[in-house]
Amino acid sequence: MSRVVRVDGPGKARNQLMRTSAEVIRHLSQKAKLDEEARDLAALLVYCLRKIDEGIDDSALAWEKRDYWVKAEQFRARWAWAGKAADELNTVVIHGTWEQLPGVLAGLLPHFTEIRIAKLTRSPSLWRGAYQRLLEECVPAREA
Repeated sequence: MSRVVRVDGPGKARNQLMRTSAEVIRHLSQKAKLDEEARDLAALLVYCLRKIDEGIDDSALAWEKRDYWVKAEQFRARWAWAGKAADELNTVVIHGTWEQLPGVLAGLLPHFTEIRIAKLTRSPSLWRGAYQRLLEECVPAREA
């Protein structure tokens, strides 16, 4: 019997999200002023960081299944920044404290140093409307 290899696992998804996040950070750093696109980019970054954080346990569980408990905990510790950064950036976006955005982005940069961007490949349709979606998430649903 041959080995089954998943090509769409959490590691691949995490790598794609990291690449998208790196491109978003690059776009944001090139913005001279805060406009609608910058707000959408910041909201997309919140979504990417959340998805990265959600996938960490899936990857750590693979180590735990093989009884590599220490490796699993090291992995979780190495990626703990993603959830914290998502929360911090979410607070900036939701409360409109945009003056804090450069500091938050600067804090993220060390986590993206290994990603080299020679060409921007993400389409603007990816982030268009992300700010509005994020705001709508935070508004409690009205009772009918």
